[in-house]
Amino acid sequence: MTDLNAFGEFETAWCPGCGNFGVLDAVKDALVKLQLDPHNIVLVSGIGQAAKLPHYLHSNVFNGLHGRAIPAATGIKIANNKLVVIVTSGDGDIYGEGGNHFIHAIRRNIDITVIVHNNQVYALTKGQASPTSDLGYVTKVQPQGVIDAPVHPLTLAIALEAGFVARSFAGDKEHLSSMIQEGIHHKGFALIDTLQWCVTFNKKNNFVWYKQRSYKLGPEYDPYDKVKAFEKSLEWGDKIPIGIIYKNGRPSYEEACGLMKDKPLVEQEISPQRVKTILKEFF
Repeated sequence: MTDLNAFGEFETAWCPGCGNFGVLDAVKDALVKLQLDPHNIVLVSGIGQAAKLPHYLHSNVFNGLHGRAIPAATGIKIANNKLVVIVTSGDGDIYGEGGNHFIHAIRRNIDITVIVHNNQVYALTKGQASPTSDLGYVTKVQPQGVIDAPVHPLTLAIALEAGFVARSFAGDKEHLSSMIQEGIHHKGFALIDTLQWCVTFNKKNNFVWYKQRSYKLGPEYDPYDKVKAFEKSLEWGDKIPIGIIYKNGRPSYEEACGLMKDKPLVEQEISPQRVKTILKEFF
């Protein structure tokens, strides 16, 4: 039986009070409730404070280049679709440097769960504005305030027909854990945008700011209604909805391509002679 001890305890490099601790606790809680063994899980990240999370949890880990977590996770999932593949990284890493990969992984509908620690700032590199920083947000690099329009990740994901689009809050472990569990259960690309405060560099969008504005979607809300999902995804400011914003049932990449129908690619036999024959065509 899997319990919290299976995932270990590690010394962290995060600031005291960082919202990343809430995400880490929720990830562990979700994995225990799903009874997933560490050896069946691969945590993938890029670069950043959020991307350090896999270092603090006992499982298989791939820590890649800045913005390159999703393509690495895609390769891992295609090679062995028996594994539970989870990307956990920041808003800059996924929506900025990795924005192109984010878009095309959604199009392919790869069966991975992407947890984005969205603190609306680049925390590792000392507080520059990120793709999700609010207009007018002041930093040392943007002393006159941000003038670039912010990325709306949920709206973008819905427009691209992502199979599962959710938002949660790092200050509510039970809710975030439930969203992670739902995302892992979903067969296809699952996005969980997580409101997460930065105690050092973002003094505006702090714990209280998110706590006062976030509200849970009720049972009357229909996540399969795309038009309503678009409307909810654009709510920001005085009220910010959290929960499953959008769902659809389109087949995952693995289901659509049929390559892994019988068994994972990693378990399929390779014919050296066939490889040699193909290589000869290039010489």
